[in-house]
Amino acid sequence: MNITRMISRSSLAGALGAIVWATLSALPTAALADCPRGDLDKRFCDADGDLTADLPTDESKWLNPSTLIFAYTPVEDPSVYKTAWSDFIAHMEKTTGKKVVFFPVQSNAAQIEAMRSGRLHVAGFNTGSNPLAVNCAGFVSFTIMASLDGNFGYEMEIITHPASGIKKIEDMKGRNLAFTSPTSNSGFKAPSAILKAEFNMIKDRDFKAVFSGKHDNSILGVANKDYDAASIANSIKARMIKRNVIKESDVITIYKSQTFPTTGFGHVYNLHPDLAAKVRESFRTFQWIKADGSKTSLQIEFEKSNEGKFIPITYKQHWAVIRTIDKANDVSYACK
Repeated sequence: MNITRMISRSSLAGALGAIVWATLSALPTAALADCPRGDLDKRFCDADGDLTADLPTDESKWLNPSTLIFAYTPVEDPSVYKTAWSDFIAHMEKTTGKKVVFFPVQSNAAQIEAMRSGRLHVAGFNTGSNPLAVNCAGFVSFTIMASLDGNFGYEMEIITHPASGIKKIEDMKGRNLAFTSPTSNSGFKAPSAILKAEFNMIKDRDFKAVFSGKHDNSILGVANKDYDAASIANSIKARMIKRNVIKESDVITIYKSQTFPTTGFGHVYNLHPDLAAKVRESFRTFQWIKADGSKTSLQIEFEKSNEGKFIPITYKQHWAVIRTIDKANDVSYACK
């Protein structure tokens, strides 16, 4: 609809038009047609081109809660990670001056919706759900776990059990393959793209796809012979072996991918900038080993996958390969 053409038809329309334009000029940046946003939801702007939502120009939209809600990606049993993150949460409380509560989410969708609705302020989103969290919920990632020498990431593996008779990918034809959830990179998106591109194998045509919900479910399902095979993140498998949840001999790897970025940590886009800076400081200054030389709860859990510090990252650079995989799978970041 051409507003200028319509309001020129009468002086009354002209007067009304002046009011319309005055109203439009008073709207927040995100409501204007020239707000750059790329794949971001219409609620957001990306004036600096970093592919994440900008802080709103309207200060009344900034969040400064008395209690910060933190959630870690639901890759395994949330109760395991409530304990693992306890020392870090205590550090964040000291750094931010806020009470911090661990929110045990049960699914990627629930975690994204919690941030989108303003109920989740700081989080670690897994590799595959990271782009959806960025574009739909206003997630701004800035750090990732790494080994002490600065290496980070994990590989997608397709695993089977010793009695399956599956020795190579082609042997999966006619068998079942467990995925985790449609938003997971290693649990669905990467293997789907790789199986199609490298082996001309498509789910429900060449093999039966089932969804387990989580990586630990898939790994345990293969170890217990409930699934013929599964696509999983090998960092989670490593931690489960170290915790004696499964034996290394319970599963066999028949495919290993390139290295992908692991869980990205960040905050919601409209967190008050002073508070957001303190959240970032919490990750930057956390000491994985205590002053007395003992291990923190975070070190105890994540050294199982050779992680021992946080390093800075950007969504634009480090998630480029994941966006490429999403494009190959025709994934949309549209918010429902």
